[in-house]
Order: sequence, then structure tokens, then C-alpha cells
Amino acid sequence: MSTQEVIYDLRTRNGLSQDSLAEKVFVTRQAVSRWENGETVPNTETLKLLSKLFNVSINTLLGSPRQLFCQCCGMPLDDEIIGRNADGTLNEDYCKWCFADGTYTYNDLDELIEVCVRNMVNENFSENQARAYLKQRLPELDYWKRHGELSDGGKFDAFKKQLIGEINALAVDGMPRVESLNALVGGYVNLAYPMPGGAKVKFLDDGTTYLGTQLEVPGNPRCFGVVANVDFILVSTYAEGGTDPELVLYKKRENDHS
Repeated sequence: MSTQEVIYDLRTRNGLSQDSLAEKVFVTRQAVSRWENGETVPNTETLKLLSKLFNVSINTLLGSPRQLFCQCCGMPLDDEIIGRNADGTLNEDYCKWCFADGTYTYNDLDELIEVCVRNMVNENFSENQARAYLKQRLPELDYWKRHGELSDGGKFDAFKKQLIGEINALAVDGMPRVESLNALVGGYVNLAYPMPGGAKVKFLDDGTTYLGTQLEVPGNPRCFGVVANVDFILVSTYAEGGTDPELVLYKKRENDHS
């Protein structure tokens, strides 16, 4: 789709007139009309406003002239999995797993490689092949080239270690110790837990990135799942594929949000 088609489609799908769209992005109705007629293209600042308004990337607004890749893990990007800056705007350089709310979630290249390998191995791509590919590919990406410049000095890693300590201190019966936490997007782990009254309740936001892990227990078909952020710690158990979930605990964290 061209830019004119994309803007028209987004405007009409969201039930906006040319006048109302113009008001929301601080231009005239005539400017919107010219975009949709293909006479002009929004300037950079207006593209940013349109991106935030419609929750799509600037790349999408321009007709997707580029194939976007996460500059941390190398994953191909589309609007559904693009990470967000601290102000909620989309950051077209990263996925939700590697960059969330203005924070880089991976500081250790080897740790990221181990996470990626688990998701890449299949009948046509062995673990050794996946690891060799990632060791060659990831250092070529912008985040790892500029890691010294972009790093937060270990603050996020320190937060993860603090969370791990709090989770293990809960001493949940039968749950193995947590050794590491990885980025998890809510929509992939937002299970509906049965409550005593019969209702099923989800505790996560599908679009938010959390920290968590899955813990397998030898000889037990059920896994433990842990999800946490600055506000809470959630522990559950479930069968294969996240079926038959049971909430073990949901604990508010004591923190100063600093």
C-alpha cells in the first residue's frame, strides 16, 4: 500500500473524518486531503503524531519501504511486536522482548543467544547451527555494536537480580529456584486463572513486556510459570501449552518506583 492508501485506510477504519484527523495532528483538512490524493506526504513531526495516534510504525505509514529487524536479537519486526519508548511511542529499531518502555532488557550477549537458540531449533536447524548463526549475526547489529554507549551501567541487571531474590525468598512449595528472568510479552503468557467464584481472571496486559520464566519439575507434567515487574510477582502452574492454569500466588511488591 502507498502512503496515501495507508492514511486513508487508517482514518476510515478509526471512524475519523478528514477534519477530525486534521485536528488531532494539528494540520488543516486540506493537508489531509493532499496526503490522501497522493499530492504530498506528511513531514517527519506529523508522521510521529500519526504513528502515535494510530499505533502503527512510521515505516507502515510510508508504505513499508523497509524490512525492519530488531537491532538487538535480529527478529523481523511488524507493528505488533515493535518495542516502545518511555513515552509510549514505537521504537522501530527493537522488538518488545529486547526493548520495553525505554529500557533495554538484555545486557549480556551470551544470555540472549541462549534464549534465542531455544526458539530457533527445529528439525531443519540444529542447536549448534542456531548458536553459530547467532554468534556471527548478533554482534553485527547496532545495539551490540553500540552496547557501551547504550548500556544503562547494569541498573536493569541489578533489578533482575533483586527480583530473582524476592521470588526465591517466597519459597513456593515444589518450585525450583529461579536462576534467570527473560523478557515476556503479556499477550503470550496472559493465562485466564479460575477464581473461587467460578470466574476466570487475567492479570496481565497483553501489550506490556514483563520479566519471567518457565520452570520444569522432573517427573511432573505441570510447569511453574513466573511473571513479574516493578509492581507484582505472579506464580502459577499449568499443563503443556499453558492449559489448565492455576494461580499459586499474586504478590504486590514494595518498591519506590525509583
